[in-house]
Amino acid sequence: MDSSVVVGSSISEPHHDMEFESHEAAYAFYKEYAKSAGFGTAKLSSRRSRASKEFIDAKFSCIRYGNKQQSDDAINPRPSPKIGCKASMHVKRRQDGKWYVYSFVKEHNHELLPAQAHFFRSHRSSDPLGNDVRVRRRKTSNAVSKLFSAYQNVDCLENFVKHQHDKGRSLVLEAGHAQLLLELFMHMQEENPKFFYAVDLNEEHRLRNVFWVDAKGLEDFTYFSDVVSFDTTYFTSKYKIPLVFFLGVNHHIQPTLLGCALIADETIFTYAWLLQTWLIAMGERAPQVLLTDQNDAIKAAVANLLPGTRHCFCLWHILEKIPKQLQILGAWHDSFMEKFNKCIYKSWNEEQFEKRWWKLVDSFSLGDVEWVRSLYDDRTYWVPTFMKDISFAGLSTSSRSESLNSLLDNSIHVDSSLREFIEQYRVILEDRHEEEAKANFDAWHETPDLKSPSPFEKQMLLVYTHEIFRKFQVEVLGAAACHLKKESDGVTTTYTVKDFENNQNYLVEWNTSSSDICCSCRLFEYKGYLCRHAIVVLQMSGVFSIPPKYILKRWTNAAMSRHPIGEKLEEIQSKVRRFNDLCRRAIILGEEGSLSQESYYMALGAISEALKQCVNFSNPVESGMRPDASGTHVVCNVEEEYQSIITSNNKAPDPKLNVGKKAVRTGVAFRSQGSIENSGGDKGKVSLVEAGSGKDGFQHMELTDPRSQGVMPMQFHNVVPSLFHNVSAPFHTAPSPHMHENP
Repeated sequence: MDSSVVVGSSISEPHHDMEFESHEAAYAFYKEYAKSAGFGTAKLSSRRSRASKEFIDAKFSCIRYGNKQQSDDAINPRPSPKIGCKASMHVKRRQDGKWYVYSFVKEHNHELLPAQAHFFRSHRSSDPLGNDVRVRRRKTSNAVSKLFSAYQNVDCLENFVKHQHDKGRSLVLEAGHAQLLLELFMHMQEENPKFFYAVDLNEEHRLRNVFWVDAKGLEDFTYFSDVVSFDTTYFTSKYKIPLVFFLGVNHHIQPTLLGCALIADETIFTYAWLLQTWLIAMGERAPQVLLTDQNDAIKAAVANLLPGTRHCFCLWHILEKIPKQLQILGAWHDSFMEKFNKCIYKSWNEEQFEKRWWKLVDSFSLGDVEWVRSLYDDRTYWVPTFMKDISFAGLSTSSRSESLNSLLDNSIHVDSSLREFIEQYRVILEDRHEEEAKANFDAWHETPDLKSPSPFEKQMLLVYTHEIFRKFQVEVLGAAACHLKKESDGVTTTYTVKDFENNQNYLVEWNTSSSDICCSCRLFEYKGYLCRHAIVVLQMSGVFSIPPKYILKRWTNAAMSRHPIGEKLEEIQSKVRRFNDLCRRAIILGEEGSLSQESYYMALGAISEALKQCVNFSNPVESGMRPDASGTHVVCNVEEEYQSIITSNNKAPDPKLNVGKKAVRTGVAFRSQGSIENSGGDKGKVSLVEAGSGKDGFQHMELTDPRSQGVMPMQFHNVVPSLFHNVSAPFHTAPSPHMHENP
């Protein structure tokens, strides 16, 4: 692949006339050249003089130079990126001590990635400041800060708690901060029309609740909607920012932000509005599991609006309340925790839990403690014994520090202001996107290696993502330290498994007819992959592959595919191999097709036609019926690009051609004096009425000036015109979850 097209003008290409003071200087130059071109480097070889013992020869290469060579009995093999690339630079030392380029091979057999060069190991330490994502994003952050600083003294939407009843509550924000927030929404939506936000006003037209979610969060929910955490820690802990947020986890075990909100209170009314708004943003798709704090208002709102969702409480929310709620234990706290942990973690069935729970309550005289009674009443929401047939994907842990919910903890503190959060918000999103891009990059350039002859490990090698595969490898290797004993036989066989690594006994049930397996360690329920105890039982039962029901699609390389995982894992592995083969062929097509305009048009037309046929073959019915099918959109875009390129050779492009093709709606809606209706077919829905009637929605809005007793009229459409543009329908009847599609 010709790399000269991507090399910056400041880094020249190696040539024979170049001289260097040392071979280290030559390698430093080659690294800079490689970073500009978009590939990693390695020191391939070097040679010293037998007489002087000084270096006289050195060869540097692309990180993908050569082929992978590894012993079959390697104990701890490392992933290898080698695929036979020949790109290299060979330097030699002259008699005068100068080094020169002896030979240089420029062509690569793989794609070059100049925009992602900082991910390569050889470039990660060469420029610590440049490799720091926060430093690389500093210019963007400063620009955003300057944008918002213009509104520092704007005394707009300064709210305070005037009414104590639910409907009169309003957000308590510092002067000008609401304007900063709305300006952020406008800026984010200008960058990507899929950005969604909604504003809730009370009957005095004061800001009460605000919700927003970026386009990446909407996309992530499409693929990872199985389990979502709704975190209210900052609000309940009395942080200065009344922030709550929805959190998910992607296939690389990385947190994904699925929505943020500022709320005025924690009433059923507020949580119902927030859940309803979040559902609309997500296209009315509810998660399979929702994790929250133990809160009666949230519990009622979830039951009302998400009847098909399994509502659970985060373990760390429960555990962190024990010291405060049970201060009466005093010196008996450690003894209580030992028995408490045995009760919730070691109880195999409901009967065993009941017996241990009441023994615990009686032993420490906790029968009259209201919080303890509430824990028992809500036991099906949080006790691991009742968590069969679900998976939390690592979102429910025993401590917040271990939880992905700590995503924002480093950016938000008790006294952090909304202005500070706004300045950090975009950086947080960019950091998340950067980490995901790095994980995808590593998955493309590195291949995990097997560490044992286990058939389970071989089975999942091309199925799981790297992060999950490494964790699964730990369980496969840990199975060697387990010894099982059969306790009962039948259709369902019960085993006791002794784990010598932590010196604990676990109970495993295996049903041969249904291929159901369950372990008392609950690793599958809480992490989403089988434990070593289940693996050793399968192995001793003559089963040498993981049952498909215990391979969650969300942890696989096919997680972001619209096609479900087949019953046979060979299909997944075949798909991965086909994908890799197509990518290699596409690179070759790109090289040949870019040699001339004619070959470019030919390649572009072939891609368009092939893509159209593949979409029609994969979705013979849906492709003709779904107006929003992503595959159809891609085909249309390719065809339009192809036609526009051909047209551009004959005449200058008309800038008016694409104007007005898509009517964009702002993702804003208002709810004034809303209520939960409990009649008719809309039972449990939040009533959201259309706000305003002018051509710009809200033309005038009266706000009480906190500095006087009078009324201060304000023309909102002059301050933030896009906020009220095209608001022409009640919020709950929005035709699109993103509120930006063609009408």
